[in-house]
Formats: sequence, structure tokens, C-alpha cells
Amino acid sequence: MGLSADILEGLLKKGFVNPTPIQAQTIPMLLNGERDIIGQAQTGTGKTAAFGLPIIERIVPGLRKVQAIVLAPTRELASQVAEELESLTGKRDIRILPVYGGQGMDTQLRLLKQGVDIIVATPGRAIDHLKRKTLKLDDVKFVVLDEADEMLNMGFVEDIETILSHVPEGRRMLLFSATMPTAIRNLAKKFMGQFDEVKMDAKQESAANVEQVFYEISEKDKLRALHRLIETEAEFYALVFSRTRLGADRLASKLSDLGLDVEALHGDVTQVQRERIFAKFKGGHATILVATDVAARGIDINNLSHVINFDLPDSPEAYVHRIGRTGRAGKTGKAISFVTSAEWRKLQFIMQHTRATINRAYLPYGQEVIDLKKKAMKEQVFAVADTEVPQDYHNLAQEILASGKPKQLLASLLQLHFGGNLNPHSYPEIREPERPAFKQRHSLERHGAPSKPFVGPRAGFGGKRERTSSNGQFSGKPIFKKKKFA
Repeated sequence: MGLSADILEGLLKKGFVNPTPIQAQTIPMLLNGERDIIGQAQTGTGKTAAFGLPIIERIVPGLRKVQAIVLAPTRELASQVAEELESLTGKRDIRILPVYGGQGMDTQLRLLKQGVDIIVATPGRAIDHLKRKTLKLDDVKFVVLDEADEMLNMGFVEDIETILSHVPEGRRMLLFSATMPTAIRNLAKKFMGQFDEVKMDAKQESAANVEQVFYEISEKDKLRALHRLIETEAEFYALVFSRTRLGADRLASKLSDLGLDVEALHGDVTQVQRERIFAKFKGGHATILVATDVAARGIDINNLSHVINFDLPDSPEAYVHRIGRTGRAGKTGKAISFVTSAEWRKLQFIMQHTRATINRAYLPYGQEVIDLKKKAMKEQVFAVADTEVPQDYHNLAQEILASGKPKQLLASLLQLHFGGNLNPHSYPEIREPERPAFKQRHSLERHGAPSKPFVGPRAGFGGKRERTSSNGQFSGKPIFKKKKFA
């Protein structure tokens, strides 16, 4: 592709052999051409390397003047992009500095004074340094706007314009965005010269490993439905999307009250809190992260089992961007969307524009929930029984059994360890909401579901009615952690 031998050697050490589609198109354009570039691609498609590798190739190592500036909407994304670029430099003497709020200003000032070659910054902190005259952009050859749509949504357009007014006219501009609204086009017309476009298909390659289902449900039943899915889905290490910051906090609080390990991430969370929350979730100490779209930018975890659209996104691009968080690195994932009656047309629009098959699913009824919980308990007990247990526990077990009533003792131990409730009446049915355009009045429970298949807005959409838990595959790991779980 025109990359140097030392760069290729570094890529090989990272385990990269074949370029992703966005890399295959963008890298040659940046290496061989001089035009600006607009790229439409989601997180997880490899776009950091797509713009990073050519920039690393074309800037002067060891110059210690800012030759490229990458603007990102969030601190996490700025930190992640800087880390990824650092890993691509190989043996080249290139200094890369992430610059964002929440970091110590003294540290940033010291490093900027020593000289850096590439800056990865949030717009606000970049403006701070420009005002202090501690950031000089006179030698910039490349300007990258990463996640440009989110920067505009967050109100950074004036900051971006200010920053662009400080870079040379001959600089090359690269704009990457998951969606391409009119505001992005207007920004390109104002600040970019002639440009090439690179657009990835809305149906990402990663989506091929993602099972997509939806539940038609009323707003008031969403929490109960999510709780039931957490109890019956086969692994549950999930990113749950909420439309608002307040909604994310409320949902996380309610899930926490149910005894689940959950955290909330949104724009009001401080940088110190964000790093703590992300470390806790990435380390598996929290199994559920409730986040807004903006806060989720920059989160890159390969083993997420689920993405839950607790609130349906507003655009097909945002939907694709969300579900691309699971089913990565060759693993499979599941994307679940809750759809209210008022959002039915929005779901149709998403299916039409992403060409995705999103199957209707039905919540398990009470007895099925109990059967799955019992099955999970037995699997966990048998799994432990097959492992080597220290003799001290054998001795203790012998003492307990000697007191008599082994059945009562075992039942007490199960309740003590797993907690929960094994009464099927604790799980009343959740009925499908009334929707004028779809007159069927039936329960979302299996015993009330009609046998005929649901047909989506066009032939091929929707598919047959499916039961997500009919195979009974359920580990139960995140469910029985605390006794106050109901």
C-alpha cells in the first residue's frame, strides 16, 4: 500500500496483516494524493490507523513541532486515539501528546514546551492552549476531525472554527464521521478544499457476527423487560444505551437497586470518575454500563456480549454505530432494541436503510424464567464440583452433614449463595402495547404469541418469530451475585 518497511514491521508485531475496508481506501489516498478526505465510518472499523499510518509516514520525525492535530469529542476518545497512534510509530522518533481537560495543566505545559509532533486534543482544551500561546499550529500539515458529528452535537463548531483559523492554509484536512448530516457538509464546504469521499456500507462487517432482535414494549415496562432479559440471556456483559444523561443515571440506579453491578457514563461525569468507571467495567467488576451515545465514543471492548438499545437511536447510522460495539474480534454478540408503539416507523426506517434483519423476539414467561434460573444454578454447582476443593472444605462439609437434614442444608446453602426468587408468579406477563398500525392484541409471553410469522416492512425484514431463550443456554453469572436481587 506504499507503507515503509519499518512501519510494516511494527504492524506485523501488532498482528495486523490485512487492512480493513476503510484502511484499504484511505491509506493510498493520503499517501499518494493531496486532496482533503471525508470518511464515513463507525468506531471499530480501524479508522485511527487509516489516517494515522499515512500521517506518521509523511511528517518529519524528531522535528518537535506540531505537524498534525487530531480533534476528538471526548477525553476517552482522545486518549485512545493517542495510544493507538503511539503504537503505530514503530521505531520512529515521533512524540504524540493527548491534550484534554481533567489532566494536569502543568504536565501538559511542560510536555508542550519540550516539543511534540502530533497533538490529539478535545476542542476545549486545544482552545485553552491557543489562548495561552502554549500551542502553536504554524507547522501543521494535517488536521483530523474524528467523530465530527458528535463534536457538532456537543456544540464544538465554534471551537473547531477557531482552531482551524490557526492552521496554515496549505494543511490537509481529514474529516471522519459516523453519520453525515447537513451540518457536516456545511463544515466541509467552509473549511475544506477539493476532497475525496470514503464511505463504508452502513451494514458493517462486524454486524455479521451480531444477532439483532427487537421487543415491542411500552415505555413503562422497559425496566422490567430489561431485568428479565438479564436473568435469562446466556452471558450478560453489556453496554446499555440511554437517550439522556438523566435517563442513564435513573436506569443505572434502578438496576443497582436490583443487586446488579452497574455503572453510568455520560457527559456530566468528571474525568477521574470516567477513568474509574471505565477501568471497573473493562476489568469485569461491573457487568453493565449504561451510557449515552456521546459518552460511549471511545469505548473499545472486544468481549461485550450485548448491546441494549433501551432507547432506540434516532438514525440508522447511530444504530449501526451502537451495535458495532459487540460481535468484535471474531466473537459473536447480540443487539437488543426496545421499541415503543410511537417508534415503530423509526424501526422500519432503520431496517430499510441498514438492510438489517432485526427479528421480533418475545419475553420468557414466569415459569420459563424459573426453569432457566434453576438450570443455571445446577450448572454452576456441578462446575464447581468438578474442580479440586481443599481438604478443609471437605472436613467442614462432613461436620455439617453430620448434623442431619442434608436436603435442608443443601437448600439453605443454595439460597444463601444464589439468593433470588424461584416463584414464577414473581414474573407477571408483559403485554404488547397497543399500536394503531398493528392491531394484534396479544401477550409478549410465549404462551400468548400467535404462531404465524411476523413480516417486517418489506419481504425479508423481521423474519419468523423467535424466542431468544428457547435453547436454554444460560450461565447466570451476573444474576445471582447479591441476595437482594428480586
